Amino acid sequence: MKTIENKKIRIALLGLGTVGGGVYEVLGGLESELPDKIGAKLEIGKILVRDLTKAGRNVKDPSVLTNDWNSILKDPTIDIVVEVMGGMEPAKTYILQALQSGKNVVTANKDLLAAYGKEILNAAEEAGKDLLFEAAVAGGIPIIRPLKQCLLGNHITEVMGIVNGTTNFILSKMTSEGMEFQEALALATRLGYAEADPTADIEGLDAARKVAILASIAFHSRVVFDDVYTEGITKITATDIRYAREMGCDIKLLGVARDTPEGIEARVHPMLIPSSHPLASVQDSFNAVFLHGDAVDDAMFYGRGAGKLPTASAVVGDILECARNILWSCTGRIACSCYREIPVKKMEDIRSRYFLRMQVEDRYGVLASVASVFGNNCVSIEKIVQKDRWETTAELVVITDPVKERHLRDSLAVFEGMSIIKEISSVIRVYGDK
Repeated sequence: MKTIENKKIRIALLGLGTVGGGVYEVLGGLESELPDKIGAKLEIGKILVRDLTKAGRNVKDPSVLTNDWNSILKDPTIDIVVEVMGGMEPAKTYILQALQSGKNVVTANKDLLAAYGKEILNAAEEAGKDLLFEAAVAGGIPIIRPLKQCLLGNHITEVMGIVNGTTNFILSKMTSEGMEFQEALALATRLGYAEADPTADIEGLDAARKVAILASIAFHSRVVFDDVYTEGITKITATDIRYAREMGCDIKLLGVARDTPEGIEARVHPMLIPSSHPLASVQDSFNAVFLHGDAVDDAMFYGRGAGKLPTASAVVGDILECARNILWSCTGRIACSCYREIPVKKMEDIRSRYFLRMQVEDRYGVLASVASVFGNNCVSIEKIVQKDRWETTAELVVITDPVKERHLRDSLAVFEGMSIIKEISSVIRVYGDK
């Protein structure tokens, strides 16, 4: 690439934690190649940190460290602000102020984009500046740019995937080693895959934020975090996984977004998926996003979904893309792509197949009573099997045909009042319409 004489792009890094440190490391490793890669020199002009005295920072030039946001905002030589602080505030304020002051922004902040993406993207469009966020979904796996550019010639009808490495690691260990949930969570915590407070991961909140972003981009209609039905993996047991395997399925926490004639489906929950499906082979902390387009058919993007360097890879890719746009005076060329207004379907109106595991009295007439309740509530049964028996209790496994969520909920409400039903142990959706 031809280098523009003496041109230098300066960036400010907001945060020097895990991701910020990774970005600093990756950029350092590319320093000698950057003029050839982007056509100019790239320099970290400022790094915003909370504590200037914190020891152990591996920074070549400590003079770039600052705890004063205004020293960055008011510096006309800063071209790109890279937000890797996380959280809502002050990140939101800093991003909006940076855009309004004429600076481009790269961020990895999925929480912020899932809630306030429209406001932030509108601010970038008004300023004619780049707002790039590849690292906000699936870490080092390219998916935002492919959806916005490479696959733009498609009508995407489905995007689904494993977009949380912690839960996938836990479910992988439960599957391969027969662990119960708490045992697998403890292992994930010990190995550093799970945070000290793993709530956002194991309850599906992290995945739901990513689904909101993916659905908005794929279907060109705004979907926010609160639109996404969310259910975690805390109720999944080794027994559920064993029975799923007997059926030729694996259990994964899937984020699912579909563009249907009745509206957008956006949900995160555990699901039985055939072991032959590409997503079933995604193990441990790896992520994958599977999509269907009318022209491309099926495609899957696979790799490291989190971590210091994989996430930094996506952030640095955005920085270099933005630098090229600055050099050729074409920032802001890809703005918010939500030009449609499609309603988001309520969960009770979504059709799914279901796997149910229930403990019932072991006596005559029980199967007929269970079938009657389902039939009275418009739930068709694909098959029902008695799995185990203990004295006066039997365990039933039921697989339904595709039914609306509301009809299944109505059935469960009736079961709660029946003395012959001792416990509804599991209710898990099953992938596919057949």
